[in-house]
Amino acid sequence: MIDHIKVVPNLARFKNMKVSVVVPTYYRIHDLQRCLMALVQQNLPPLEVIVVVRDTDRATWDFLEAFKAESFELKTVMVSVPGVVAAMNCGLAASMGEVIAFTDDDAAPHPEWLERCVTCFQTNPKIGGVGGRDWVFHGTELEDGAAATVGKLQWFGRLIGNHHIGIGQAREVDVLKGVNMSFRRAAIQNLIFDSRMRGTGAQVHFEMMFSLSLRRNDWILIYDPNIGVDHFRGQRFDEDQRDQFNDVAKMNEVHNETIALLSYLSPVQRYLFLLWSVLIGTRDAMGLVQWVRILPREGNLASQKIWASWRGRWQGYQTWRG
Repeated sequence: MIDHIKVVPNLARFKNMKVSVVVPTYYRIHDLQRCLMALVQQNLPPLEVIVVVRDTDRATWDFLEAFKAESFELKTVMVSVPGVVAAMNCGLAASMGEVIAFTDDDAAPHPEWLERCVTCFQTNPKIGGVGGRDWVFHGTELEDGAAATVGKLQWFGRLIGNHHIGIGQAREVDVLKGVNMSFRRAAIQNLIFDSRMRGTGAQVHFEMMFSLSLRRNDWILIYDPNIGVDHFRGQRFDEDQRDQFNDVAKMNEVHNETIALLSYLSPVQRYLFLLWSVLIGTRDAMGLVQWVRILPREGNLASQKIWASWRGRWQGYQTWRG
């Protein structure tokens, strides 16, 4: 168990480390341009940047044909299946680096992003994944907050995220966040992102499944708040609109979480997790206690949320059972 590690970037030491960056994108040209320009400005230039584009996204294909980058090779990969999972797997299959880093098209990695990631990997050969903080912007306003506990799975199955407000030193975690994560090729050579994840766009919790798969194989995951990306939360084109309730999006989210946790937890923990999730739950995946708490404030909407959460939980359980 690694509580804290000290990461001191040393660019000269790692100038020959080959890093691939995978960026899935869909109809967000302005965001993608900002992301690619941030990658151009990396202290440690990547070997390649792989942009995965839907076959129907003609506007992005036209933009990429005109984009030039001297500091890295720009690769484009076509995907015809909706959803981030298929895009991530296509990018992963096309990558050549010893380290494969992932970010979103609506993010702008800080200049030292790759340098710090690679430095962290060098501190311990058992480190399989490294990630960091995403500084979330709502328009021009930066979301405020601070949390010492980040990416940790409690014994009964509740995940504490907080990747966007993490503070403190680099330390071991259970789950990394998709907008800011990187992996050692040796750790993920037999893994792909799980195609059972539901959704036609974001496919929430896909990174939970991937991270816990590495943890199950005894790889260490490190979160360092100093490994940063600016996250501008671009427009989504699927049923999940982030701040607006949609019953299908909620069912998909809870379904995906359920598969990830049931695949990782022990038999006793699975039972406790299912009991806790139905009776108590969280604000995002409600149980009875959470429903009672918000019912006076949200009325019928609270009932819609718990019904979608329960249905998603049951569907996830059925998918997990196979």
